[in-house]
Amino acid sequence: MANSSRMTSLQRREQLIRIGRSLFASKGFEAVSVEEIAASAKVSKPIVYEHFGGKEGLYAVVVDREMRALTEALSSALATPSDHPRQIVERTALALLTYIEENAEGFQVLVRDSPSTDPAGSFSSLLGEVSMKVEELLAVSFKQRKLPTKGVPYYAQMLVGMTVFTGQYWADQRKISKEQLAAHIVNLAWHGLSRLEAKPTLRFEGAKAKRNAAQTAALPSPAIITVEPVEDADAAPDLHDEDDAPDPEPTRN
Repeated sequence: MANSSRMTSLQRREQLIRIGRSLFASKGFEAVSVEEIAASAKVSKPIVYEHFGGKEGLYAVVVDREMRALTEALSSALATPSDHPRQIVERTALALLTYIEENAEGFQVLVRDSPSTDPAGSFSSLLGEVSMKVEELLAVSFKQRKLPTKGVPYYAQMLVGMTVFTGQYWADQRKISKEQLAAHIVNLAWHGLSRLEAKPTLRFEGAKAKRNAAQTAALPSPAIITVEPVEDADAAPDLHDEDDAPDPEPTRN
């Protein structure tokens, strides 16, 4: 199955990486075989083994490249913590969406289920690192606003998770531009953060909310004044003043 066009070793390696990325993105790691990779590249299976040692090795190279590209984009967006917080949120959202737009197949590889042998340098570990950087920025903001910092790690996870999963949905739809989507993400994230309660509670659900509802229900009902309907029309009070009564008709002689 030798290819008629001769490639250098580096060119062949890059070709196999491109083919592997495309197949992993469309079918997932488990569904792709070395035979399919070799057939798509029009080479024999030993060529794939020679360059990567097998499917797992090729997958690891693809993931590593995408991780480095995304890490660089997000690190750059978070590199200037002294900027206005909203600017950081906007820049980070746009950085992720730009990566998705320019590396659609690579992003699909990252968000798909990874093999059980996937090393620690996985997409989830990258999101954990990004969340930690967001957490550091939020902690500073919370302290400045005198808000409790206990919930900061959760807010960081919420922001990162919301952006990533929204980006994943957008990658499949693409009905609006990345700038429009970034504006929507920032709208929810920024206005939500700017109106945080110091001690958030559930108002309608949860044990505390139900106890409050039970206590409210146990209170005596307010007095209600009712007016009984008048059953006898003759007993109805005369609402006319005597002065308003019509004059009697004059008598005739």
